[in-house]
Amino acid sequence: MRLWSLHPALLDRAALVAGWREGLLAQAVLVGATRGYTRHPQLERFRAQPDPEGAIGHFLGSLQAEATSRGYRFDVTRIRCADAANPAIPVTEGQLAFELEHLRRKVTERSPEWLERLPADAPAAGPSFTVVAGPIETWERP
Repeated sequence: MRLWSLHPALLDRAALVAGWREGLLAQAVLVGATRGYTRHPQLERFRAQPDPEGAIGHFLGSLQAEATSRGYRFDVTRIRCADAANPAIPVTEGQLAFELEHLRRKVTERSPEWLERLPADAPAAGPSFTVVAGPIETWERP
């Protein structure tokens, strides 16, 4: 499961689609609708929010908005809390740098033309996140 902290505009098609699918799975886990992936480390930051369902809803909404801007059709009705407030989940600069390099490796293999769209450094965080100083997140499994 990869729930990208990077801004959805940075994600290539494959990462955006996979992020949507995995975000929907995360939503199911957080609302108790599935028994799998309940201990997945990336869910820690959503569970730590006062409203985990709203936090994942906001996250999914940002992916859906990006998909719509590209002409894709991600079904907004699959988001349980589509109108959730921005949770402003803290994400470290180190985590964003780690994810950018991870995405860069993936894109190099599957869609090298996307590389020119990626920043050299200091990538933007997704709308659900607030950037803070620090290393890679403790829940990340590098």
